[in-house]
This record gives sequence, structure tokens and C-alpha cells, in this order.
Amino acid sequence: MSAEAGPTVVIAGGGTGGHTSPGLAVAPLLRARGFTLAWIGSRDGLEARRAPESGIPFFAIPTGKLRRAWAWRNVTDLAVNVPAGVARAWVLLRRLRPRTIFATGGFVALPVVTAAALARIPIVVHEQTSVPGLANRISARLARRVAVTFADSARAFPGARVVVTGNPLRPELRGGSRADAVARFRLDPALPLVYVTGGALGAHAINRAVGEALQPLLGAAQVIHQCGDNPITGDRAWLEARRAALPPALAARYTVVPFVSEELPAVYAAASLVVARAGAGTVNECCQLGLPALYVPLPGARGDEQTANAELVARAGGCSILPQPSLTPDVLADRITTLLADPTHLKNMGERARTLATPDAATRLATLIAETASS
Repeated sequence: MSAEAGPTVVIAGGGTGGHTSPGLAVAPLLRARGFTLAWIGSRDGLEARRAPESGIPFFAIPTGKLRRAWAWRNVTDLAVNVPAGVARAWVLLRRLRPRTIFATGGFVALPVVTAAALARIPIVVHEQTSVPGLANRISARLARRVAVTFADSARAFPGARVVVTGNPLRPELRGGSRADAVARFRLDPALPLVYVTGGALGAHAINRAVGEALQPLLGAAQVIHQCGDNPITGDRAWLEARRAALPPALAARYTVVPFVSEELPAVYAAASLVVARAGAGTVNECCQLGLPALYVPLPGARGDEQTANAELVARAGGCSILPQPSLTPDVLADRITTLLADPTHLKNMGERARTLATPDAATRLATLIAETASS
């Protein structure tokens, strides 16, 4: 870093959108306070693309995933990848000389947190979900402060200095235009829009159920379907073939896209209902933007965290839940069309979801990081 640069904050973490979005959201506020930023993450995670796009210098390290269940990859990760990641992170931290580390959670952040603790660099850990993961439970023991989205999560970090900050939203997601979505995707302004998303790789079970339910769904709404492009499942090609077989009037109501990036603010602004997994990132975005959702939690997720996320919103009246074992094309179509038939109820769901959001979460986190850097 140059002599004129401000003190450095290293953002560590990624792998998924949920562990990437908080870093992207807080970065502009840290820059405004005079900090220089760098990001350390995985080679293949979402952060490897999104950090440089946001003008943040990015450095990749080897990473290894901590699995609760036995797997041979645990041996390789624990014996090779994690130590190599710690060693590489140590070298980078010696070069970057950060004032503090902002760890956004997950196995990607753990080698950086470990190296920072060895170098006696103060650490702020952020937990996005309602059920803290193993990596963050370990990181919290090495951290100066632990920021949580929900107050109930504090019980998972006994002895840590916990602060409730909420989960920040990338500022650009608040500036979406419905008119932009209508023009970009050639939508019918008179029809409700359902946005279906399953994360970067798509959700195979949701993709197939939607594909089999297109006729009744498109009779009631138009659909933008972010399906991923997983070559193993072949869902994208299958969905595009399903669309091609539709009558032209219905096909015009169905948009299949592998990814949604800069279009997302406009899609959210136009959506009447979101159908999605219940990862921390998606749930936070829907709550922050007051969007009603039908969540299909990923079964078998660590600590069943997605079910816990969805149930937290459901208790506030902000979403509906469809467990994957109950997911069939007929059930999915019925749940969606029933929800769309009552716009007043949908509006109320969105307002109740918004009560769980912390609108100034990014400011709270930036303040906590700045205080830690100056202490």
C-alpha cells in the first residue's frame, strides 16, 4: 500500500453470496471513512469476481471446507488446504499490514482469521444466519468482536463480545426500477411477476418443479427464472426446451436466465413474489426490500439453517414455507397461484418481512469495524 493510503481493512470470506454480500455492502462506507480495502478469499468463490468488480484488490488463498460428516476430503482439507491457506494468508497480511480483519464467515474466512490471530491483528466476525456455523464458532474465539444479525444468535457465542448489527444490504439493490425490468425483460405491466431463484448454481428440485408447472403458473403470472447453469443437472437446457414447447403467448411470459447480476435491483422492484431457497443472503434481501416470499429451504443444510431462517420470517408473517419433501409441480403451482390471488395479503407479508430487517446494518458494521481498527 502507498504511503498516502489510509489504514487497511482486509475483508475475508466468501464462497457463497451470503458470505460475500456483507463485505460488498460495507465496503463503500469504509472507503468513505478513509480506509483502504483488500479482500482475501477463495479462487472459485463468488467473491473472486465480485470484489474486483467493486474495485477491491483481491487475493486468493487455498481453502478447505469443514464438514461435520466424515468424508475423505476432510483429510486433504485439514492436512493440506487449510494449513496452506493459513500460510498464504500470513504472507498476505504481512504485506498488507491491515489495521483489522472483517471476516464475513464460512470456511473461506477461517484461514485468514487464524493467521490474523497469530499476527495479533484484531478481528471482527459477522454471522449472517440464525444458526451460526462451525467456522464462525471457531473464529469467534479468536475475534475481538462478533456481529450478529439476530439477537438470539448471541447465545451461540458464549464469552464473546457480541453486537447486534443486522445483515447489510448492498445499496444498489434499493435503487431498482420496475420500469427498467418491464423494458429489459419485455414484461406485461398488467401481470404479476414471480421471481424464481436458487442461487448461483440453481436449485435442481425447484427448477424441475417449476418446469413441470409452467402451464398453470403462466396462466396467472409471468416468471423470471434464475436457474443456474449446472452441467450435471442440465436444468438450463431442459427448461429452455420446456419454454420452446409452450404456446407463443405463454412462452412470452417465461424468461429463463442462468444468472442475474446487474438486473437484480430491477427484478426485485418488479417482483410480486419471490420463490427461493432460504439462504441468509436471499432472506435478508427480501426482508430489507419488503418482498413476500415462498421459501423452499435446502434440506440437509448445516444445522438446518435454511429452515431456521425461513421459520424466523414465517413467525413474523413475512413468508410462506414449502418443505422440499412436499414440493411437487401441482403443490407449487397451487401455493403460488393462491398467494398471487390475494394482493393485499402479499403486501402485508412484505411489510411484516421488513420488520425483521435492520436498515442501517451497513452503517452499524462499518462503525464497529472502524472502532476496532482504532482501538
